[in-house]
Amino acid sequence: MPHARARPLRRLKNPLLALISLASSLTSAPAVLAHGDMEEVIVTSVRSHRTLDDTPLRVEILGEEELREKSNMKPGDIRMLLNESTGIQVQQSSATSLNSSIRIQGLDGRYTQMLRDGLPIYSGFSGSLSLLQITPLDLQQVEVVKGASSTLYGGGAIAGLVNLVSKTPGESPETEMMLNATSAGGQDLSAFHSREAGQHGLTLFGTYNRSDAYEPADNGLTAIPEFERVTFTPRWFYTFSDDTKLDLGVGLIDENRLGGSVNYINGNAPDEYFEENDSRRAYLRFGLSHHFDAGAEIMLKHTNSQFERSLKTSGYAFSGTQNSSFTELSLADYRVDGGWVVGLNGTTEAFDQDPAVDGFNHDYSEQTLGAFGQVTRDLSSSLVLEAGLRADAHSDYGNFILPRVSVLYLPSHDLSVRFGGGYGYKTPSLFVSDAEAVQFQDIIPIDPDQFDAETSKGLNLDINYRFDLSEAWSLTSNLLLFHTQIDKPLQLIEQNGLYNFDQQNYAINTRGAEANFIFGFGELRYFLGYTYVDAEQETASGNVELALVSQHRVNQVLVWEREDNFRIGLEAYYFSPQRRDNDTRGEGYWIFGLMTEKKLAESVTAFFNLENFTDTRQTKFENINSGNLVNPVFRDVYAPLDGFVINGGLRVSW
Repeated sequence: MPHARARPLRRLKNPLLALISLASSLTSAPAVLAHGDMEEVIVTSVRSHRTLDDTPLRVEILGEEELREKSNMKPGDIRMLLNESTGIQVQQSSATSLNSSIRIQGLDGRYTQMLRDGLPIYSGFSGSLSLLQITPLDLQQVEVVKGASSTLYGGGAIAGLVNLVSKTPGESPETEMMLNATSAGGQDLSAFHSREAGQHGLTLFGTYNRSDAYEPADNGLTAIPEFERVTFTPRWFYTFSDDTKLDLGVGLIDENRLGGSVNYINGNAPDEYFEENDSRRAYLRFGLSHHFDAGAEIMLKHTNSQFERSLKTSGYAFSGTQNSSFTELSLADYRVDGGWVVGLNGTTEAFDQDPAVDGFNHDYSEQTLGAFGQVTRDLSSSLVLEAGLRADAHSDYGNFILPRVSVLYLPSHDLSVRFGGGYGYKTPSLFVSDAEAVQFQDIIPIDPDQFDAETSKGLNLDINYRFDLSEAWSLTSNLLLFHTQIDKPLQLIEQNGLYNFDQQNYAINTRGAEANFIFGFGELRYFLGYTYVDAEQETASGNVELALVSQHRVNQVLVWEREDNFRIGLEAYYFSPQRRDNDTRGEGYWIFGLMTEKKLAESVTAFFNLENFTDTRQTKFENINSGNLVNPVFRDVYAPLDGFVINGGLRVSW
């Protein structure tokens, strides 16, 4: 926990945290606003051990309440948790298997870094499946940083990062189980347990998720694939003393996912199209920390990860194993009026394609060594400065210097202003959403001697203000302005039936705004969010709008909540028309949902939800397949394919 601040803190009725609840999971924010004061929230992503109130870098927090509510609606993965946030859009890259990536502020998913407790576990070949394989029951909070975040975490965080923070043992044992079923033929069983016993601590988490093939459009193709997945992630903690602590954990995920022709899946049409993903993920994690009497802390953390995946379609297969590791040694000091952190880290990543295909061998091995430093300082009672610098040496793409600076200005208790900017980079990789969309078929391998790393620079301005209109009425407002430029972006181009990566001396620019408002009156809360994104690619003939980006998005939620009794929420989300790669434009659309939750007993809660009850589907606007079921030609996915789905279940905790 941070030391007491020298200057007076704003009251913990934190307008930014309330807005973050809106931006991250709108239906749950009333619980935050309904109770006057709130607990301090420590942000781990910025490595300063400061509260959300006092962090100069803009961070959005999805707390346990937000995670609880979205897991009630989608307990098997975290797509909904992120897609219903302002400024974030989940892009589906497969029309039949749900493979997806995260777009932050209009930028492609390859520019977002996803972490587990600050460890890079979900990158590369596993990226398009990661959102589908992360279940939220064992998460304490999710931290989202938008804009260049490479100073602390290295390459890949040009658009931002998503850090999944795991639950750890508390003073009292915790056990929670969740049962869920859907009208689309899905079932989910999740269980979490944590406890402390003397110097030992333990967390156990396991899930079983499955679904039948689901075809709401009567077009012969799955909107939800048939799949079965098992997850098991035990973690052990040991306290040598109050100052020295160890944690050790493993993660195991095994999944089979089969999409495509429903007749093929049922064994009735062996010649029709299918898309099968068999994947296995195993990782080991290790952490050791020691706190010195003078206030400094030294920390060593390491992870090794292996991801095996076999992707098979009609007449083609692509498979291989990705091995990666991450090791970091850091030293930090947290003080009343500021603090600092310095560190060294090394990353390795290797991919072994099996079997290798002559002329299309995508094997690679690369290493990165980095050094970083960050200083946070209170310049006055109302002004906080944070500055960081990183230097990376990459085995294939050379050296990178990445500065970042953020400023927090607090002119009054109810007003805060954050301004920041930084540099980032991303090394070329086969594993991007465009390559995933063609199942990595007929792609010419990347030659590092022929390409440069993509580099970026970005700025953002964040303003938060809270109005207490009366004892009953309240209004919380937030405005974020952003601009990111990416130089020498990599593109996948089709030429004569083959796909080549191409890099021109042009730039991608994405700029825009996010606005959020929370109106509160008694037990009722109304949430309104708006996102504007102007994302363009420079070309020789002029600027071109980026594909699959909604320029305008609106989030609305009305919630009635009675504490320890029930919660009812009505949601409405609007997505404006999106340009597609063939320069046609999709339809604009609304999605409506109804969420209900009722406490049945002290430890039992029932939930029942109507997701997309107006049955908005892209297959209502057009046929997703312009070919036949043997050789389908899929259009870009820009709207839901699964349509109206009902789910319900029980959550039991003790």
